[in-house]
Amino acid sequence: MLPLIVVFSKAPRPGFVKTRLGLEPTTAASLYADFVSRTLKIVCDLRGEAELELSMDTPCEAWSEFPIARTIQNDGDLGVKLYAALERGLLAGHPKVLILGSDSPTLPAGHIRWLLESTVDVALGPTLDGGYYGIACRKVQQKMFDGVRWSTGDALGDTVYAVERCGLSHALGPEWFDIDTPEDLIAYHGGLNCLPAILKFVAERLNSPFAGANLDLVRCKDSTSN
Repeated sequence: MLPLIVVFSKAPRPGFVKTRLGLEPTTAASLYADFVSRTLKIVCDLRGEAELELSMDTPCEAWSEFPIARTIQNDGDLGVKLYAALERGLLAGHPKVLILGSDSPTLPAGHIRWLLESTVDVALGPTLDGGYYGIACRKVQQKMFDGVRWSTGDALGDTVYAVERCGLSHALGPEWFDIDTPEDLIAYHGGLNCLPAILKFVAERLNSPFAGANLDLVRCKDSTSN
């Protein structure tokens, strides 16, 4: 069997997705729906190298234009959801299961291939903010996400520590960025071909102290990524 790529997503409901961006809820939901569409386009180009699946938090009709199998995530925190999806795919006979988030809509296909081709038990795709855009597993252990502080800058380090405690080998792949905060949107909106409402939002904040002094470093990291 081929490896399995699972894209994790939420139903694009206003007020429930991308709330940390500070956008009007309907605009935030539209942006999130676009992020998932971009991610699905990337993985659909890998059809033939892997089987594909969209795993959602609740059933909805969004992204029906993509001919891809759909599943519903298990109840529980993100660690419970990830472990359940990874275990299910491996038990089904896939030699590797790769789970991607949908907050890195410009992720290069080469980064995904690195995770698919890694020979360690657990391969992680790190993001600039201390999280990770993807995790690919050949083996899993039930406690491999114990103690992970999700949605913080410690998520990657906590996962590596938990994986090591479980006796699994691991490696970190090429770094990329994700978009979770207004600062992220300011730094990376140029590569997103954003909706006019989002461009207006960014322009307003670029003309205010909100933009922050350290965004030049983030832009520099982004410009050197391939």
